[in-house]
Amino acid sequence: MTALGELVPDVAAVAARLDAADYLADEGLATAMFLALRLPQPLLLEGEAGVGKTEAARALAQALGTPLIRLQCYEGLDSSEVLYEWNYPRQLLAIRLAEAAGATLGEADLFDREYLVSRPVLAAIEHAGPLPAVLLVDEIDRADPDFEAFLLEVLADAAVTVPELGTIRAAVPPAVILTSNRTRDLHDALKRRCLYHWIDYPAAEREVEIVRRRVPGAAPELARDVVATLGRLRRADVQKPPGIAEGIDWLAALELLGARRLDADAAARTLGAVLKYREDQETVRAAGLAALVGRSA
Repeated sequence: MTALGELVPDVAAVAARLDAADYLADEGLATAMFLALRLPQPLLLEGEAGVGKTEAARALAQALGTPLIRLQCYEGLDSSEVLYEWNYPRQLLAIRLAEAAGATLGEADLFDREYLVSRPVLAAIEHAGPLPAVLLVDEIDRADPDFEAFLLEVLADAAVTVPELGTIRAAVPPAVILTSNRTRDLHDALKRRCLYHWIDYPAAEREVEIVRRRVPGAAPELARDVVATLGRLRRADVQKPPGIAEGIDWLAALELLGARRLDADAAARTLGAVLKYREDQETVRAAGLAALVGRSA
């Protein structure tokens, strides 16, 4: 059995290791991660912002004890920013030092491995193992559609070709997690090559456990109040429903202020921790914070 097979022999082992990393994964997500690791195959995670997609990749890297290499996507991202580039200042310095010494540097001297700067994809491919690095391709929906085809071709081969050096192949291919907030539809070719899992908002009881783990000093009643109110906010007419991350921030802010329960006054003072748009705050204030907050059973 491989080192990875020994570490995560089954779905239960993945769930247990994620739990030890303070990430509570349901059976569906734990299964998707297990298959992504053992097949291996890239895993595409979709869901509303703030449900824990990025944290899932962070927790997986922690669970495996391997590096998390993050590639943050954005419009206009191109191959040079994700694969490699040459360190031109160092090359220029080497040329000047050689000239001062009366020597001449050839092309092979200048395009040596020591002058190559590895960007996220190459860094993940170069990871020596024995366990795979976790390559997080975050918010791939923000990148241009052409970038998807390029990225999947590189990941399928687990190799990068540097014309001056040749092909660099992965000794241990990375575990690849892609996330999307669905700001646009991804190409079918990308989805066909990936395992897929949708991360939904957790049930209230699980969400209480999640936020309490991240803010262990908070009162249990306060955590339940926060989660109940988060549910109401998600059903309200707001343009940016709060995710788990905002719930953790809100609970941390309330705990720091010494709150034991969530009431209208505490909500009014800390609303900026959970709602990040002025219009959303105005909407809930107009509806009445006392009605919104209520009390969990």
